[in-house]
Amino acid sequence: MHLFQRTESENLLPYDGVLLYIPNFLPTEEAKDIYFSLMDGIVWKPDEAILYGKHITTKRSVAWYAEKGFSYRYSGTTKTALPWSPALLELKTKVEFASKEKFNSCLLNLYHDGSEGMAWHSDDETSLRPNSTIASVSLGAERIFRFKHKKSNEQVELHLENGSLLLMKDVIQRHWLHSLPKAMKIKRPRINLTFRQFGII
Repeated sequence: MHLFQRTESENLLPYDGVLLYIPNFLPTEEAKDIYFSLMDGIVWKPDEAILYGKHITTKRSVAWYAEKGFSYRYSGTTKTALPWSPALLELKTKVEFASKEKFNSCLLNLYHDGSEGMAWHSDDETSLRPNSTIASVSLGAERIFRFKHKKSNEQVELHLENGSLLLMKDVIQRHWLHSLPKAMKIKRPRINLTFRQFGII
């Protein structure tokens, strides 16, 4: 397993994709302000999924914002986007400037504490543009994030810091899984925003 910490502007994957990490994307005070703005201003709802024919509601909360009333299907459920808020549009502009990419949707996750995580998966839904960049902003509690190659099982691990930006690019979703493991000692919430390229921009 490779462990990376506070590495900027270099590919963190050994092959089959591009993973870039910018730890100080947002200054501390700005990250704090955005965190509280989103905590109070986002329409958070428990996530829903259909697994093995069963309807499941998670402890983790989610929200989806996008243009043109998009619908987004994953884990057997369909979600209809809410219109952009001014705070999200401002953050989207910052992410687009840093990544040199354009995004038209944002899926937000609220992990209330370390007892909530995410199992191994790839963001390879057919509604997303193939091999498009996903930009992930982390706010709040620092959490470990892991990648695992689908064939070799080689793993890469990094710490996602408050105010950081992670860019998943190229063919990474085709070849790598990623997960947010549970960390029971962490008692603080974490907000994760993943800016995505839905369909054709």
